[in-house]
Amino acid sequence: MHANLDYPDTPALGAAPMPAAPKDQIDRDLIALLQANARESTANLARKLGVARTTVVARLARLEADSVIVGYTARLGSEALDRGVQAYVGISISPKAQREVIARLTRLPELRRLASVSGEFDYMALLRADTTMRLDALLDEIGEIDGVIKTTTSVVLALRVDRNA
Repeated sequence: MHANLDYPDTPALGAAPMPAAPKDQIDRDLIALLQANARESTANLARKLGVARTTVVARLARLEADSVIVGYTARLGSEALDRGVQAYVGISISPKAQREVIARLTRLPELRRLASVSGEFDYMALLRADTTMRLDALLDEIGEIDGVIKTTTSVVLALRVDRNA
């Protein structure tokens, strides 16, 4: 088998394909710039990266084709985010109640994310409520779901880094 010396991350002939990932530092820098401002023009991106605009266009096309970049979105500014309150809620449930608990949680419009996690809790939920009173009511509602054994809540005081759109 021969590795492609021009592209060291390319698998040898006959080898299983590698999962899509940024190929080099320019790709990683390009992704970081887009995470900071997805509306940045290709000309400005090229200038900041020190490469030709056509290089940026080609790399964006490849990153999109490889599903490294799967979309562009708008993020709310801190003023819009500050209008409500966010909280992470660790949820422990009885194993037989998993489907029903997830179904009930999914119906809450304030639920932003729900992840199964390892450790002390079975799930970690991210909630956003308009007021602390609404958050309190949500927490009561979650605690009353059949199968929920325990919840622990941490209210977000300040967002220090946010790379998720």
